[in-house]
Amino acid sequence: MPETGSNGRQAAGKRGGRKNKGSEMLLEIENLTKVYRTGTRANDGIDLAVGEGEVFGLLGHNGAGKTTLVNQVVGLLRPTAGSIRIDGRDMVAAPGLARRLCSFQAQAQVPIDGLTPRQAIDLVGQLRGASNADVRRRRERLVDALDLGEWLDVDAARLSGGVKRLVAFAMAAVTPGRLVMLDEPTNDVDPVRRRLLWRQVRTLADLGAAVLLVTHNVIEAERSVDRLAILDEGRVIAEGTPAALKARVGAALRLELVLDPGTPEPPASPFALSAVQVGNRLMVGVPMDRAGEAVTWAEWLKTAGSVEEFTLGPATLEDVYVALVGEMGAEPAETEEAFDATAA
Repeated sequence: MPETGSNGRQAAGKRGGRKNKGSEMLLEIENLTKVYRTGTRANDGIDLAVGEGEVFGLLGHNGAGKTTLVNQVVGLLRPTAGSIRIDGRDMVAAPGLARRLCSFQAQAQVPIDGLTPRQAIDLVGQLRGASNADVRRRRERLVDALDLGEWLDVDAARLSGGVKRLVAFAMAAVTPGRLVMLDEPTNDVDPVRRRLLWRQVRTLADLGAAVLLVTHNVIEAERSVDRLAILDEGRVIAEGTPAALKARVGAALRLELVLDPGTPEPPASPFALSAVQVGNRLMVGVPMDRAGEAVTWAEWLKTAGSVEEFTLGPATLEDVYVALVGEMGAEPAETEEAFDATAA
């Protein structure tokens, strides 16, 4: 039997949680602005909407304003200007209600030393109002899905950082709110369990929750989200589905060259639609009908000793991100995790 959410809907067999035309927007953010007393503008007129059953990615480098935005949604920071509504209700006026409607996995590790994962997960589930039986049932499914069984009764002080991140996710997901916010949930998680975690993120959406996912991992975002917004210096600079954003690159293929250390950038090729160098990696946009020419050119560079290796594949979100933001983007003077006297 497929699991059902609080609204009685069955989990979709495919990515049925995607926002459909006419679907309800659960989270609505308009002109959200946060200026710290130092003058740092962490968020600058952000407009976003996230629907029920949707995984919405918030993508950006460290310092782009992602965590500041999430902290305002959950009621931990008061905006300088703008509005935040969940289910049509004003969260700026009622930050306590925001914390009841939202489940939240913070970027920082949760302080659960002295508790076992079983105790920590059950405690949060019960605090959020679920019955002991429901919490136990849901916790057992999450522990099995995330392969956490061997650590279930181990003091959290003895757990690795990656296992603690998985436990923190389970704490947010055991009795999920209508809006689930995950701030860098895969930090320190090993590659195998990272895939398990992404499946559970999808399950949350398929059961009807709106999921706001904060990440700087472009590859994972492309595989996991229905729509996303790219933030830079506190502003949304692009928004849409992964496919729509990739179409902005204008190239169907991406030729990636790993340059030999100390080698200057190769001369521009006649087929290149775009070229961006990040460190010793050169990403070249290639039209589909010139793929053979691109490979011949890359093989010639490798034979000449200018290139260590190369790959040719479909254009990715990373191409969009690098084209829009650059290698890393500018770091603000004050980190986005900072709190000031205006915090709620």
